Amino acid sequence: MTSTPINKTDIVISDLNDRLSVREKIGYGLGDAGGTVITCLIMNFLTFFYTDVFGLTPAIVGTLFIALRVFDAISDPLMGILADRTQSRFGRFRPWQLWVAVPIGVIGVLTFTVPDLSANMKILWAFGTYLLLSVGCAERPHYRG
Repeated sequence: MTSTPINKTDIVISDLNDRLSVREKIGYGLGDAGGTVITCLIMNFLTFFYTDVFGLTPAIVGTLFIALRVFDAISDPLMGILADRTQSRFGRFRPWQLWVAVPIGVIGVLTFTVPDLSANMKILWAFGTYLLLSVGCAERPHYRG
């Protein structure tokens, strides 16, 4: 507990010093743009794609989504620990964003690709590509910084 009361001028001075520059705002926005595109595709289109284009049953798609959310609940904290322990000249989180940008782009395309496979292999394809897309190496570490 502080012995001196906080007055209005203390709050105003703090607010002025905490503002981000336009360059910083653009940098944060661009840093999150790729992850947002993938998230919007998953939220708005992936269920339709898997059932109507890819040919999976809704039960399989629902099972796929819930299984990977459970996996995600385990992998996200582990990714945070891994990113926190990363030591490089670029910092802790930027290397992860740089290293996985192209692989996540490729996996994003493969997730929305319909290979000519058997039904069981299509399920494995959907599970594998969505798993790789869901791991979240490209965008989640910067939330912790």
